[in-house]
This record gives sequence, structure tokens and C-alpha cells, in this order.
Amino acid sequence: MAEFDGFPPAAQRFFRGLARNNTKAWFEKNRAIYETAIREPMKALVDAVDVTLAGVAPEIIGDPKRSLFRINRDIRFSKDKSPYKTNAGCWFYHRDAGRGVGQESEGGAGFYFHLDGRESFFAAGVWMPSRPALNRLRDTLAEEWRSWERIVSAPAFRKRFGDLDPESRLTRVPRGYPADHPAADWLRYQSFTVSVPVPTSALGTAALVRRLGQEAARLTPFVRWLNGALGFEPARGRL
Repeated sequence: MAEFDGFPPAAQRFFRGLARNNTKAWFEKNRAIYETAIREPMKALVDAVDVTLAGVAPEIIGDPKRSLFRINRDIRFSKDKSPYKTNAGCWFYHRDAGRGVGQESEGGAGFYFHLDGRESFFAAGVWMPSRPALNRLRDTLAEEWRSWERIVSAPAFRKRFGDLDPESRLTRVPRGYPADHPAADWLRYQSFTVSVPVPTSALGTAALVRRLGQEAARLTPFVRWLNGALGFEPARGRL
């Protein structure tokens, strides 16, 4: 695996062009740029960040063969038939949970890096978990809300990462929990994620690895709380 030395400017230019010309013909004409400016550097980034995670949260891993999301869109049930995503992303996941994300998986919480034509960000948490996983998270929140709030309401955490992403948050407390429960606001969430922007100026050098490692260290208590609620334990080291 080649060492990561940054994404070239061509990476974001590629996505801006793809947003204007989201066709198979345009993509194939520019595939070499995608491979050299985006896919290969992203694989190297995953490999480098994985080394950093071994000393931060050893249970969270990155695999250059499994962490990258496909650029092809699943258009089977979508009105938008654009064939390609206009971004690239990679997922660092709990080794016991697997790389699954979303409602059709039983994956855990982890870290995510996102790159597109305009902006980048680093995120953490669990996105739109399956119903059984969401129920486990809510039940744990109902019992252990104090330990959760010590993490997400800490001044340093809020200053750095702000509020949880409100995507798909319910307007009412879900059935089965009292409306005046101390964790009522948290119980309304259906995703548990936070993010921090990564400036464009940080994308082009190897220092991006250190930057993402620092953010992962700050976010490890958050990710470990979520994984603990889902039954995935922290690790003292790599196997």
C-alpha cells in the first residue's frame, strides 16, 4: 500500500465535474482521474488512519478493501437515476460489528470521512440503525442517560462537534417511554451522529492522517458509549 500524501486538487475538481455530468460516458472518460486522484489516495488514507486507530481505539479498524463506499448509486428504488455518487467516503468500523451501515445491517458505531467537490468532514456515531439496534440504544439511554450526557453535553465536546445531527428525529418521545423522561430529547433520535468540517487546505498533505486521528481520539468516548449499548466492547489492543 502506497503512503498517503494527500488528495490532489483534481479530486474535488472531479466531483464538481461529475455533479454537472453525471453520466456513464463522462465517468468512463475521466475514470483515470477518479482512480489516481480519489480511489487510490482514499485507500492509502484508510490504511494510515487504521495504524493511528490501533493506538486510539483498537477495536475500530479500517480496511482498504472494505472501508471504501462504492461510487455507484443504488438506483433500483430511486426516482433519481443518476448512476454515480458525487462524493467519496470511507468507514472505520468495530471489528466485531462488521462494516454494515444503516437499517439493513447490524453494524455498530464508528468513524466516517467524507470528500466531495465542495467540502469534507469527519463524522462519528451510528447512522439510522436497524429497529432492534435502535431499541437497544433507546433502552440503554433510558437507563444510563447520565453517562451519555456527561459525554455529549461536555463543554469541550459541544464546542468542537455541536449537537447531534437531527436527521429523522421524532417530534415526540417514542411509544413505551414517558414524555417527561430525563432522556426524552435523546430518545427522539433515530440516528446518533456528530461531525466536524475538514477544511480544503487540509486535504492535500499527509498531515490529514494526524488530523483525523486527533478527531477520532476526541470522539472515542462517544463511539464507545454507543457500541457498548449495542453489545460491542472496547479493546486494549489489536489481535
